[in-house]
Amino acid sequence: MLPTVQTLRLLQGQTALVTGANSGIGRAIAISLGKAAANVVVNYVTKPEDAEAVAEEIRSGGQRAMTAQADVGDEAQVQAMFAAAVREFGTIDILVSNAGMERNAPFHEMTTAQWDAVMNVNLRGAFLCAREAVREFLRRGVRPEVSVAAGKIIFISSVHDVIPWAGHVNYAASKGGLMLLMKSLAQEVAEKRIRVNSIAPGAIRTPINTAAWATPEAYADLMKLVPYKRIGEVEEIGRAAVWLASDFTDYLVGTTLYIDGGMTLVPRIRDRRLGWPR
Repeated sequence: MLPTVQTLRLLQGQTALVTGANSGIGRAIAISLGKAAANVVVNYVTKPEDAEAVAEEIRSGGQRAMTAQADVGDEAQVQAMFAAAVREFGTIDILVSNAGMERNAPFHEMTTAQWDAVMNVNLRGAFLCAREAVREFLRRGVRPEVSVAAGKIIFISSVHDVIPWAGHVNYAASKGGLMLLMKSLAQEVAEKRIRVNSIAPGAIRTPINTAAWATPEAYADLMKLVPYKRIGEVEEIGRAAVWLASDFTDYLVGTTLYIDGGMTLVPRIRDRRLGWPR
């Protein structure tokens, strides 16, 4: 059961851009940021109706929201998305780089197309979006009336940035790379009052990984990997994103927050077939 917490307007006057925000974890993050009083740019690639539904839910809470179609692996599309967001809201204060994908295969059967597709979204996309965000933060500087930081970047990684995942080498490699992208960028831009951190979810209940939790048998197998003995909910990732984006965590720089019920404490994950994308 998801614990009930009070919603605070921690992000009043700020604008957040969330990639891959029309479903799953990205959707929950976008809605949580809106509840915390941020205006939100809802990025999507397909299913514009889902993105618009997320934006409308944010608007119903009194915040502004816009949808923005862009493939995060495409430099021109990312630049156009940020330009449109700045035109609409004046600036961007928070980037949540959430978009991700899987193309799984045994290593000896993995194609270059499968490898490149995952790297293009999970790593290149994170780089392109973070670069545009940093450029905007440096252009604008600190706005002390809304935050003590010039900007905040939150990468959505995975427990598989530290846990090997046989059969998903491209995905695990992309998340391992994302970890050092986050840390290196955090080190580089901290002196500019830009904070960069990551959230690494474990087993989270989303439609894309239904097979891992939908039956009692599957759920029981999954719980062997989770010391806290329950699956995580997408809203918990959203709440963590709000916290990391707020000034409550102003001294938190270059850190990965593992939201996994203790999964990273388990010595060995035996079943490579268990799947949760983030």
